[in-house]
Amino acid sequence: MISSTAKANYPSRSAMLSIASVIIFSAALSLTFRVSAQATAGKVPLTHEAMWMMKRVGAPNPSPDGKWVVFSLVEPAYDEKDQVADLWIVPADGSAQPRRLTFTKSGESGMSWSPDSRRVAFSAKREGDEVAQIYVLDVIGGGEAVRVTTLSTGARTPEWRPDGNALLFTSTVFPGAADEEANKKIAAERKALKYKARVYERFPIRNWDKWLEDTQAHLFVQGLEPGAKAKDLLAGAKLLNEPGFAGRVTDSGEEFDALWTPDGEAVVFVATTARNSAAYANVNSALFKVAASGGEPVKVTAGADSFSRPAFSPDGRALYAIANSEGSNGKVYNLDRLARFSWPNLGQATLLTAGFDRSVGSYALTPDSKSIYLLAEEAGNEKLFTLPADGGEVRLAMDMTRGVYTNLRIPKKASSTTVIASWESAMNPPEIFRLNLNEKTQHALTTFNAERTTQIDWQPVRHFWFTSKAGKRIHNMVALPPNFEEKKKYPLLVVMHGGPYSMWRDNWGLRWNYYMLARPGYVVLLTNYSGSTGFGEAFAQSIQGDPFRGPANEINEGADEAIRIYRFVDSARQAAAGASYGGHLANWLQGTTTRYKALISHAGLINLESQWGTSDTIYSREVSNGGPVWEQAAIWREQNPIRLAKNFRTPILLSVGENDFRVPLNQTLENWSVLQRLRIPSKLIVWPDENHWILKGENSKFFYQEVHAWLRKYLGEPTTPTSVD
Repeated sequence: MISSTAKANYPSRSAMLSIASVIIFSAALSLTFRVSAQATAGKVPLTHEAMWMMKRVGAPNPSPDGKWVVFSLVEPAYDEKDQVADLWIVPADGSAQPRRLTFTKSGESGMSWSPDSRRVAFSAKREGDEVAQIYVLDVIGGGEAVRVTTLSTGARTPEWRPDGNALLFTSTVFPGAADEEANKKIAAERKALKYKARVYERFPIRNWDKWLEDTQAHLFVQGLEPGAKAKDLLAGAKLLNEPGFAGRVTDSGEEFDALWTPDGEAVVFVATTARNSAAYANVNSALFKVAASGGEPVKVTAGADSFSRPAFSPDGRALYAIANSEGSNGKVYNLDRLARFSWPNLGQATLLTAGFDRSVGSYALTPDSKSIYLLAEEAGNEKLFTLPADGGEVRLAMDMTRGVYTNLRIPKKASSTTVIASWESAMNPPEIFRLNLNEKTQHALTTFNAERTTQIDWQPVRHFWFTSKAGKRIHNMVALPPNFEEKKKYPLLVVMHGGPYSMWRDNWGLRWNYYMLARPGYVVLLTNYSGSTGFGEAFAQSIQGDPFRGPANEINEGADEAIRIYRFVDSARQAAAGASYGGHLANWLQGTTTRYKALISHAGLINLESQWGTSDTIYSREVSNGGPVWEQAAIWREQNPIRLAKNFRTPILLSVGENDFRVPLNQTLENWSVLQRLRIPSKLIVWPDENHWILKGENSKFFYQEVHAWLRKYLGEPTTPTSVD
């Protein structure tokens, strides 16, 4: 249950809607948004409850005609049983406040509009459902959502046929099951078994936080006429017999990125036939086509490149997809580039962004099929770019100095180009905006968290650059504590991002919220070391062959530079923390420097060799480190934290989730054993119900409490900083 304090601090849902209706927020969040560098009277520091209870606005889904935007909204709670998740709708022109579409306990996912912009389909597990099914809701006519699937194996990610009379969706079925009755029979037989065992004959066996089952994702089509039955488009296909067949693998499972061809006669989807080779090779995905009536899928792309996220142009004359050169050039990291195929005769793909040295995020075509807009990371931000649909120069469409855009959408049948996206910053949870490309402004369509964010004592992150001793330009951000005064000194908390192929961004977060970390009185330093994305392909690739030493040097140099340029940083009180790859770096710092008075490592590896053998992904580690572990290339020996254990001195807080299969529990236990053997002050937290991340509200609150307590123990009381001389 939500605590009495939380109830007192936050208005009811109806009250929040009333508040939102009178807040004019778009001007405050324009691209020229400015916040005073001084705390305003009456503002309060960010608390965990304030952070956790911010409403979570999902990705925008505009109707094809461009008139409406549907999105999910999570109203969080510390106890998941009290959490509310529903679909909401708002006019795309911002002429009215959002209103709730669904009123159910469980949430909806995979929302899709019908071609006539009247109905939405989504996946949900409602009363009476044992698994999630597809529902259709008449948005214009009103009424209750109608369930249209009844598969025992569930249904997700619906897509409307162009004529609006059928749905394409995904269901995960038992191998060899040709129909619903066969799936039910196999399920009953397995339930009756008197033993429980997992049996494997090929890699991989785990993914993120789950053991892999022998079930397969299949594509289904079902008409919307009464009594219609779902048809498995892949049943009996030879493709399924490939030992490495799978959809595009994500941390949450398999997805096909499936979509109808413009004529509705076939389906294009993403799959691989080489997942079983993941132990010794990169696994690439290809585009396939299968008839809407079923049959043998045909592979329509060739070569070693991977393809994903396909989309047809509104005029149906071209097929676009994200292309990645993984597996073809010996590099662990490669940019996601935008490719174009002619349709229906594909031919050779044309790489439209070959000369654009950034990775393509979400993308969308204009209704006239003449232009493309895309998002790409750029030095702490994610910005909007544009290019001609048949190729040409990629140019910045709207510059920004704060925050990131995500979830770019453009309605295909709108009378003019309507650009919808999510926007967020480190001080603003995601909200949905309409972008005015002519005026270079944005207008808020949702303002669920607007009032709360104005009550908090914080200011935008500061950016700075320096040139490393190795000659690289390194980007950094700094988050400041509440009640900040330039003339006082504050301890420095260096926080290292995971990945390594990611970037510290000016965005909202729950797991490592910059202002929650800074809250007791710390200056938080966020360095985008070599390997970070958003600075070009070569910069990200430069970490290959130098996983720890080079990035750690840049992190230490970043701390030196922050101390040099900011007089309010106390050089005598420094600590460092990180999770995942950032946790790896924390453990590397343990063996290479004593400059930090305390370290924090969540889900960090201590031993490159045992990590290789127990993680759910292994081949990329082999490529990164110069060959298989038994050949003992220099990296395995020279950049392995455990081999530096004789240098360990710094007190360190360790934490890990038991369900973490990416950096498994054994890594933290090895680290703990070393620390205890060496009698180094240390503390271990194991989360029985968490995976690679700490996701549950009460666990998150406890984590921040422990982090702050650990820092206070070794840095002293941060709320009484030393005055600058």
